[in-house]
Amino acid sequence: MHVLFVHKNFPAQFGHVAAHLVERLGWGCSFVSETEPGTVAGIRKIQYRPHGGATEQTHYFARTFENAVAHAHGVYEALEPLRGELRPDLVVGHSGFGSTLFLHELWPDVPIVGYFEYFYRPHGSDLDFRPDFPALEEDVLRSRARNAMILLDLEECRGGYSPTHWQRSLCPEAYRAKIQVVHDGVDTQVWHPREKVAARATLGLDPDARVVTYVSRGLESMRGFDVFMRAAKRICESDPRAVCLVVGEDRVAYGGDLKRVGGTSFKEHVLAQDDYDLGRIRFLGQIPPATLAQVLCAGDVHVYLTVPFVLSWSLLDAMACGCAVLASDTEPVREVVRHGENGILVDFFDHEGLAAAALDVLANPPAYAHLGKAATETVRSTYSLDVTVPQLVELYHDLTAG
Repeated sequence: MHVLFVHKNFPAQFGHVAAHLVERLGWGCSFVSETEPGTVAGIRKIQYRPHGGATEQTHYFARTFENAVAHAHGVYEALEPLRGELRPDLVVGHSGFGSTLFLHELWPDVPIVGYFEYFYRPHGSDLDFRPDFPALEEDVLRSRARNAMILLDLEECRGGYSPTHWQRSLCPEAYRAKIQVVHDGVDTQVWHPREKVAARATLGLDPDARVVTYVSRGLESMRGFDVFMRAAKRICESDPRAVCLVVGEDRVAYGGDLKRVGGTSFKEHVLAQDDYDLGRIRFLGQIPPATLAQVLCAGDVHVYLTVPFVLSWSLLDAMACGCAVLASDTEPVREVVRHGENGILVDFFDHEGLAAAALDVLANPPAYAHLGKAATETVRSTYSLDVTVPQLVELYHDLTAG
């Protein structure tokens, strides 16, 4: 079996899956992306460049689609010279980027599998969840047009999968039967519990500190960065031993924060709203996975906040590391975190309630250790690569067989 993975980035959602297929099953895997060509973990990497793309003259509502077409054309141009040499049994691509749209012109009989991560909605969604950040009319209207390429992918693919039931439920009912639920998978060789004292020693933390962790790819409102900061201030004022470790880049990965706040970054906007003790609320930036695993294991409580949107890998990574998790009581989170069993759910907007819950944990971390143990078991039994890769293999076989 040879699988061709297509994603603008590498490794993204597919790199670790491809590596497992190569190493454990002896499959052949190629990966088309914008990153440099070569061979990584037995995976052949092929580089493409988008063919054109949206400009300022492109209608705002159509830019997502025009960019997706540019990627689809670029993927086609990169693979067309290889059509005789490269003969995949299956193509797997991330829907929405348009990466696989033209590939049936190269391999008419090869099934395409779509990874359907998110279907945009103007209402009852990430766009209008926060009344303190009301959506602009242009973004509400644009959200209806953003699904154009996803709809083409739904029509073109033989089948697909979404990482959670909630994310699958967002897709149109007419296509939902084509989509199974299989998570990307958590590599428990990387994300697993470590001894707290040793982790703190590695990071140079006081062994007697009370450590709160927060992780987000970008420091933004979609992931409740501003809510967390208000809670962190309250935590540090109430417990002199408390230290908050914030992992993430000073950028906005999702949403329109910069249009709302008019500043150079959402982080700067939030910090300007109050006085924060940045000696105890420490920003670590983007760090390698091995270091992040040490940070998570050094903590006493981990905070994860999100509006109704794509569920972050960081939540499951933290759970795999045995963290006592405080998470927002929002739809994607409730699928994974069961209140009082493997974590604690709190109202997204209630920073005082979040701070109070965190202080309860910090006052007696051993009393909440059972949450971390249950969280680790949740990941191992449902979301680990040992569970999800066989599910993907079965899906790939089924779709290849038609």
